[in-house]
Amino acid sequence: MPREEIPAPRNPDRLPKLCGADIELGNFILGRGRPGGSVREASQALLREIDAPYARTEAARAGTAYNPQDWGRKYLSSNGSCAYIDLDHLELALPEVLSAYDHVAAWHAMLRVTQRALAAANAKLPSDQTLYALANNSDGRDHAYGSHLNFLVTRRAWDDIFERRMHHLLVLAAFQVSSIVMTGAGKVGAENGRPDVAYQLSQRADFFETVVGPETTHHRPIVNSRDEPLCGPWTAALTPETPSASMARLHCIFFDSTLCHGSSLLRVGPMQLLLGLLEADLVNPELILDDPVAAVVTWSHDPTLAARVRMASGARLTAVELQLRFLEDAQRFAATGGFNGLVPHADKILALWEDTLARLHAGDVAGLASRLDWALKLHILERALASRPGLTWTDTAIKHLDHLYASVDPETGLYWAYERAGAVERLVSDAEIEKLVHEPPEDTRAWGRANLLRIGAGQVQDVDWDRIRFRQGGGYWPTLRTIALDDPLGFTRAAIEPVIEAAGSLDDVLDALGATTATAGTAPGALAWPQLAPPANGGPYPPRRDDDEYA
Repeated sequence: MPREEIPAPRNPDRLPKLCGADIELGNFILGRGRPGGSVREASQALLREIDAPYARTEAARAGTAYNPQDWGRKYLSSNGSCAYIDLDHLELALPEVLSAYDHVAAWHAMLRVTQRALAAANAKLPSDQTLYALANNSDGRDHAYGSHLNFLVTRRAWDDIFERRMHHLLVLAAFQVSSIVMTGAGKVGAENGRPDVAYQLSQRADFFETVVGPETTHHRPIVNSRDEPLCGPWTAALTPETPSASMARLHCIFFDSTLCHGSSLLRVGPMQLLLGLLEADLVNPELILDDPVAAVVTWSHDPTLAARVRMASGARLTAVELQLRFLEDAQRFAATGGFNGLVPHADKILALWEDTLARLHAGDVAGLASRLDWALKLHILERALASRPGLTWTDTAIKHLDHLYASVDPETGLYWAYERAGAVERLVSDAEIEKLVHEPPEDTRAWGRANLLRIGAGQVQDVDWDRIRFRQGGGYWPTLRTIALDDPLGFTRAAIEPVIEAAGSLDDVLDALGATTATAGTAPGALAWPQLAPPANGGPYPPRRDDDEYA
């Protein structure tokens, strides 16, 4: 996909819709019987085979308190990404990208990284044991794990969604809920106490229990209100000129993990367009659902796409009909040039979105099996049912195929078999995917992060999405130099490469980029971001730092 140049304007009301993702995998070791299961051993075996110049694994083994939601974090100098363990699942955090097409390439690049780690880990296991990794969202036993997207939005837009203008929040919820007709991964059966169903569109739908909230592992909301911009320490937000004051991160936990290029792109591209509409205050209250939590279950449980739900206006629409209305609003805005400089390849995203909805509206689900995961999986399972008389949707063999579809292993995964056969629509090339295995995106701070890790290899003290700290000198009190990567639209190849080429040493690079210097153990805050105790007066906490990927 030819790169569309997107400038990085500093208009506080409009920002490019930068995107990141943090995606958990299912993992286990078949043949290794353990009373508590093998998921922890499986995730650690996978992470061990992912090479990175800096990891928290050794610190954790040395006695740092075990954090089950962030263990062994590794930042990859290859492409600016990250891998770690979250509640015993290997989690892949993609490098920041501007383009939805780059998101698809980066996601498949990280799947290739995992495939190579999986092969290496299995080579070390006994012959009667096999490690499996699955790009799915539930184990079929009422346990769900996340597939999160993160989008750069203005602070004003974030405040409108969560603090000031409820209709912005409800339109966002309605968009996400109805989008499962394009973005669902497909699932056999129901979970979390929902009504029985043979097959449904979304793996996540049964687990949403509220419209909005900060939680991710329980009482899951359709719209997540976690406020962590990852644009520097929270104290920087007090200074109007800093990125933290004008930028926010929309942490989106709604979508399924998908493998088809079409579903993966349609998770990101239309969301970028919708957020552009919200930032422009183009919010259509006629698109608000009466009950989003009930609607997502109703629509997910109906793969015929005929189910209608009540809108707040009293009208009753199918999910496809509601998506068509969102599409019309986006098309009108695009005709005015509204997405210029904000969403790369907006015209191509709109065309794919329109074609997909038109074919769904016409009932051509089979024709979309090459583009949408839920349609491809349905095709596979219906073929299996037709080939074996007496086989039913409730048989364990069908659920086994459901899981096998999402196997990361190219030798066992059903998706990969269909891709090799040319039955899957490709939106990015093998070359584009392989490039993002070894190189970071050039137009976000991922490029700066990856290359600073490369030139500072062996001197990295610690890393986060918005900073890197280098340790220089020996002895008990070494010098610590910190470079703040606080602008997700900065530190690009165009900005950083000339600095690196002109420098004679790491110190020269850090000097040119304005790194701060402190002596370990003597300067306040030298080893960590500012931490505050809970407020004694019951007031609000400062924003909590989260280790998920940025937008």
